[in-house]
Amino acid sequence: MPARSCSAHGGVVQPTVPSPRHRDGDACRHARALTVAGCAFPPPPVANGPCVTAQFLAGSLRVRSMGMPLLLADSPAVCTPTGTPVVTAGVQPRVRAT
Repeated sequence: MPARSCSAHGGVVQPTVPSPRHRDGDACRHARALTVAGCAFPPPPVANGPCVTAQFLAGSLRVRSMGMPLLLADSPAVCTPTGTPVVTAGVQPRVRAT
């Protein structure tokens, strides 16, 4: 999976279980659970943070792993409970998909 950060809050999004079929362990399938670590957004009553999990809204249309779409550099995602978008910080440059 590409390295991702939780937008303005600085948290890092990681899959809870990487795909077992990828040698580098970084590919992430769409349905995998994702956790957010290090989010600096304050908790209630100041704000609605910190970000705890992330949910991807779409993955690859053509490339699949174990029957599930792979996440792409431009796959949209949202952190919960804040609703902050997840922003890609780096990608695996050897594979391209749509």
